This record gives sequence, C-alpha cells and structure tokens, in this order.
Amino acid sequence: MSDALGPALALTLQELRQARGMSGGVLAERSGVSRTMISRIENGDVQPTAALLGRLSAALGITLSELVTRAERGERRLVRAHEQPVWTDPGTEYRRRAVSPAAGGPIELVEVELPPGARVGFPAQAYAFTHHQIWVLEGTLAFREGEVEHVLDRGDCLHLGPPEPCEFHNPTEESCRYLVVISRRGA
Repeated sequence: MSDALGPALALTLQELRQARGMSGGVLAERSGVSRTMISRIENGDVQPTAALLGRLSAALGITLSELVTRAERGERRLVRAHEQPVWTDPGTEYRRRAVSPAAGGPIELVEVELPPGARVGFPAQAYAFTHHQIWVLEGTLAFREGEVEHVLDRGDCLHLGPPEPCEFHNPTEESCRYLVVISRRGA
C-alpha cells in the first residue's frame, strides 16, 4: 500500500472483516476479490488499488472514505489539513484525501486528484447504500455512470443516480481535482 497509511489500511480491513464474523472466503464471495488477494492485502504483501479497496469496503458495508478514516483512527471533530489522511492508488497515482473529521458521520467529504489519463472504476455495490455528488474543482472529469458518460468541467456538479458501475477518467493532460460528497441513503 502507498503512503504511511498502508499498514493501517491492511489492519483495518482485517479487523472489520473479523468484527463482522466474515471469513476471507465470505468476503471474497461478497466482494468478487479472490481469497488469496484478500489475504495478501491483509498481510501487507500487496498494495491494493482504489478499485479493489472500493469492492472490499462495499462488501463490508462502508465507503472507501470510511475505511481510510478508520485506518487513520480519526474520530475528532476538527482535523487540520495536514492531519487529513491521504491514500494514493499504487496503480494510477489517484490521490484520495479524507477531508471529513469523523468516520460514520452523515456526510463525508473526499478530495480526489486524478492524474492525466488515469481511470479508476468502482462496481455498483460501492454506491448501493450512499448518495454521491461530484463537484469538479480543477480540470476536466469524464465520469461514466453505467452506459452514460458525463463530461464535467471546473465548477460542474453531478448528483449520481441509482447504483451503477462507475468510472472516473481524466481525459486531459492536466491533473483533475474534484470533491466527492457522500451521504448514507436514508440520512
């Protein structure tokens, strides 16, 4: 895993799986990630991508940003910018900053920087229990929601529809930065 957060993410995944009474096989079945890969992630042998962590966190019933915040062990009401956990996807260099101070709150804010040409996809189940809005801060984001592609420029904001497989893509040669606002369904 990348950044100093890597070992904490591995331990947090293992703790969450065990707290839910799930074996590696059950988590593999629910997430579509092989049991071997789950074991390698939990042991810190491999650096999981954002897509893999998205599938695992969804199968555990939490968002990726909740996973990052729990790994950071942050439950404070105020988290200074330099204290906000940042995770970098080893496959794409996609950077995700957990802006919100407390895990499990009704709203989560996540700042993402997507490098030029990068693509990051998540399965529909990653969106099954949450509402998402995406607000582009800098650059251009091509966001695929199922079969529909939305091209968003600076200042554009999109509210996601029903859960679909999604892909974030930066089609330009400049970095793209956007804010994702996440709330639990029913909240």
